[in-house]
Amino acid sequence: MRTLPIALLLCSLALPAVAAADSGADLTLRADDRSAADRGPLAQAEALQPGLAPATPSGALLQAELRHTQRLPAGLSLHGNVLLAHQRLQGGAGNDGSRVNELDAALDLGPWQLSAGKKVLGWDVGYGFRPNDVVQQETRRTQFGQTPEGRPLLMVEGFSAESTLALVWANPQRWNQRADDQRGARESALAARAYTRLGGLDLHGFARHGRHTGASTGLALSWVAGDALELHASARVFERHDGWTTGPTDRSLQATNPWQQQTLGGGSQWLLGGQWTGGPRLSLLFEAWHDGTALSDAQWRDWGTRNRALATLAQQAAWRGAAAGNLAWQATPFGSASLRRDNVYARMAWQPEDWTLSVDALLTPADRGHIVSAALQWTGDRWRIDAGLRWYGGPAASILAQLPTRRSALLAATLTF
Repeated sequence: MRTLPIALLLCSLALPAVAAADSGADLTLRADDRSAADRGPLAQAEALQPGLAPATPSGALLQAELRHTQRLPAGLSLHGNVLLAHQRLQGGAGNDGSRVNELDAALDLGPWQLSAGKKVLGWDVGYGFRPNDVVQQETRRTQFGQTPEGRPLLMVEGFSAESTLALVWANPQRWNQRADDQRGARESALAARAYTRLGGLDLHGFARHGRHTGASTGLALSWVAGDALELHASARVFERHDGWTTGPTDRSLQATNPWQQQTLGGGSQWLLGGQWTGGPRLSLLFEAWHDGTALSDAQWRDWGTRNRALATLAQQAAWRGAAAGNLAWQATPFGSASLRRDNVYARMAWQPEDWTLSVDALLTPADRGHIVSAALQWTGDRWRIDAGLRWYGGPAASILAQLPTRRSALLAATLTF
């Protein structure tokens, strides 16, 4: 599946010299160390039946990101970004994580530009969360930032001095597929974004029609309130959304995973935030958001009640293995973009010369869970060194304290050439 796109990218390197070209690459060696939690459904399942549902183990990753842009006559350009990656996890065999991040063609027609192919297209103004990132739907607050995998799309963009307009058909190849084959960012959808600038105010309008989730509309703004202060906000209302549900199951043992993704009802998402930048090279970011696609407080209470019922069943030898499997399934909704609907996020960064030191925290007020991260980065002419630590915690009943990982650490070295 990856051979043809990679071959096309490599072929573009050999195009005639009359076409302008721009190439680059990053080579990264990263080591990840994770400490498993001693509580929560995954930890309980592992204790009952070792090896059934372990947390993601520690490991090492070697990857090369190759970038190339070929500019041809008549305003045509080709762009590719390929990630070659091999990971070896502790106690297991290596696995290949190679992928094509981007492979697209663009035609420049003056005030209009046409694009087709696989492309990273991130929208919205937030940092920790983006309600109107309706095409890329990028995972935010990752411990190690890298180019995300783009989405197949067709796009028309128009530009003027103070405004832009973008019309996108995302995942056109999936339009006739069933809903279960196009959940989340894989859904075929029509989307639009309009931008204009009014004085010091940046205004963004968004619209989307998903193949099975229907219509949604959004608005975002950012305002530079002074030399040191920036404020931003974003909101979206949607007709339907893809979300996790257990269906009409009781608390007894199940033969199959009761957690399934389904098309659910409407709701809203919003974010409020601001950033202060002052000397010496210090910045503070604060954001609060609501994500109506996350599980409700009532669903999480039912989740905890089922965990306790399964733990009771696991005390009976006859049900031990089955209870372990059911407890492992309870970790299914951990893959959601937001675990709790209401969240608070704060980040502080200090940048003296070639160094960047940052500390951030994500808080869930509903159960007082938290994720705290610290990162240190040094950037030279060609080398970049990253180090980071992350802790998951809170009261024993909080969702973040029951994740399968208690702590994670990383150390990465990247060479650009």
